[in-house]
Amino acid sequence: MGPLIVLVGPTAVGKTELAVNLALHFGAQIISADSMQIYQGMDIGTAKPTLEERKGVPHHLIDLVPPDQPFTVVDYQEHYNQVRSRLAKEGILPLLTGGTGLYIRAVTQGFIFPVPPPDPQLRAALKQEAESRGHEAVYRRLQALDPEAARKIHPNDLKRTLRALEVILATGRPFSAQQQAERRTLPRDVVYIGLHRERAELYDRINRRVDRMIAAGLVEEVASLLAQGYGPDLQSMQGLGYKELIPVVQGRTSLAEAVELLKKRTRHYAKRQETWFRREPVEKWFLLRAGEEEKTYQKILAFLEGRINCLSNRFN
Repeated sequence: MGPLIVLVGPTAVGKTELAVNLALHFGAQIISADSMQIYQGMDIGTAKPTLEERKGVPHHLIDLVPPDQPFTVVDYQEHYNQVRSRLAKEGILPLLTGGTGLYIRAVTQGFIFPVPPPDPQLRAALKQEAESRGHEAVYRRLQALDPEAARKIHPNDLKRTLRALEVILATGRPFSAQQQAERRTLPRDVVYIGLHRERAELYDRINRRVDRMIAAGLVEEVASLLAQGYGPDLQSMQGLGYKELIPVVQGRTSLAEAVELLKKRTRHYAKRQETWFRREPVEKWFLLRAGEEEKTYQKILAFLEGRINCLSNRFN
């Protein structure tokens, strides 16, 4: 279908601005790979680019579903394939960017997920087990059933623990074996680049981003979602920025405590993203530094122009 640019990196590294500038230069359109930006009405907490920030560049796979609609990586693959095919027919270069590594792996490496769809009854039973016996108990159960899957899931990540157990119990097969079954190699038409910053600078950017979210009305956004009937147990409401501020809206904790917790969890999330992407087939990494963004942008531009010209000649 022609060349594809993939731009990855941890949250707050600077992907959004760079992706828009690259899209303007190449006449490309952006395909979002963010598991939270798919939700309608969840804008501030997901750092969804505003219309001003998009600078007229079309953004796809944003605002796909309401917060209470289930959405899986298989759903993402289907939406992505539709957009990619349409852009290919129109001769438009796609630029895939975001921080959800599983989404990017699924569509760039042909990763097929031969797992059953979510089972609400089984999930509810497992969640009840977690509430009655504790999170550690269900994690130990996963360790016993599938040690390899457990090693890749943090003990505090209840959502992924429950999903792994759900798949194991529904299929009778290890979750890890099913995930690895259909992974393929990166196609030659993909130009995969990554962004990173020095740890202290990245963490400072994360802290300042959280402060901007609060100033922009994140508490009010969470309150509005709850008022519309979107409950705290929804998958969407477990996202960073929402689960920390729900207790604030409910009067169970202070805003200051929630903000510090959100900053801490976002820093930890960024570290996990860095670990994930370091294992992916990123062709070239670019270091961003405060005050040197334009210089780095020119380096990225030169690299991409060379690679895209080579790929375009192969497709012509």
